Amino acid sequence: MEKAAATSAKYNRWIPVIASIAIQLCLGTAYIWSVFQSYLIISKSTPNAMFKWPATHGTLAYSLLLGVLTVGSTIGGRIQDRLKPRPVIMASGVVLGVGFYLARFTTEATPWMLWLAYGVLGGFGMGMAYTTTIACCQKWFPDKRGLITGIIVSALGFGGLVFTPVAEALIKSYGVLNTFAILGVLFFVVTVTGSFFIKNPPEGFKPQGWIPPAPKDGIIAQSFTPLEALMTPQFYMVTFAFMCATAAGSMMIPMAKILGLQPDSGLTKEAAVAGVMIITGFNSFGRLFWGWASDKLGRKKTLLTLLVIAAISIIGVSFAKAYVMLALIAVIGFSYGGFLGVFPAMTADFWGTKNVATIYGMILLGFGAGAVASSYTVAYFSATKSFSIAFAIAGGASVIGFVIISLLKPPKLKAEK
Repeated sequence: MEKAAATSAKYNRWIPVIASIAIQLCLGTAYIWSVFQSYLIISKSTPNAMFKWPATHGTLAYSLLLGVLTVGSTIGGRIQDRLKPRPVIMASGVVLGVGFYLARFTTEATPWMLWLAYGVLGGFGMGMAYTTTIACCQKWFPDKRGLITGIIVSALGFGGLVFTPVAEALIKSYGVLNTFAILGVLFFVVTVTGSFFIKNPPEGFKPQGWIPPAPKDGIIAQSFTPLEALMTPQFYMVTFAFMCATAAGSMMIPMAKILGLQPDSGLTKEAAVAGVMIITGFNSFGRLFWGWASDKLGRKKTLLTLLVIAAISIIGVSFAKAYVMLALIAVIGFSYGGFLGVFPAMTADFWGTKNVATIYGMILLGFGAGAVASSYTVAYFSATKSFSIAFAIAGGASVIGFVIISLLKPPKLKAEK
């Protein structure tokens, strides 16, 4: 243990955090799909867009990205458990960059190119870097697991805030398809460069002078293999609860701008664009705040609070107009970000940090399934302007998630099984 502490003293543990923040900023473009969609697909609110596609073509691209992101997270996590974070993150930069660049060649007759390039390759590349950076930084900060997880994933949310005006400016200057290519080159450079600064701490690392406190919520520190985690009922409860919890945010993120552009929304076009920035900004802040709060309150109490907030706010959007609607969109983003800050920390608490990249990658399959189902649900009902039905479904999902988390207890000691 003393050797691990001495070895780590030669390497500032904030270096991988800073590199991970830069990478996660790039991954934040996952949350600005509604910006791209408004320029790609012709509709009543976007008559000057490029392609005469049904809205579901765009929804499929976004759904594929989120769904495949979970697959990339699981595979990337497994590889980094066997090897090291650096080659996984480097490979993710290549896949992500190539995917966005190839999206440039999409035509009206080839929507599959967008699905393959942006959705499949982009999502897979994002996923490989996502869990790998989280897992690495959690290992360096066992004393501030919730906070450090919040910092890393908040960078992803903040990336949406940063890249919304960047994407709008690039699209106006170079067109939406060329913007994909420009962003692809940028993501490749940032991710590959950042990979050289990310490495795991020595085995058994503890910060100098840190004494592990008494665990909250009855959690006992132990390390599970992915197979052992799969054999615990808590794995399935957490995965399903994650799927339910993120329904509200998954519906609102691709529709924030489109919802604001509706004739009866009471918002100007500029305010509708601001809606995208609002949800991404609060999404980012929620990850940081609730990750920190979960270190103080415990993961379970924090998640229960977030589920109540998500249910009330998503249903409230159905009845709100103008700036009240924007305020509720902000609250949805705030709670959605909280889930993505707390669930990774809960995963490390329950099953240990040794294999957290793989285990959390598997849990993200629940998030991916929920994101795909939610985005398709809201796209289906948006065709008839029946947003309130979709939002009621998301509210119901939050209630189900609340019940599951209420019943959740930590895994038993492996020796007791």
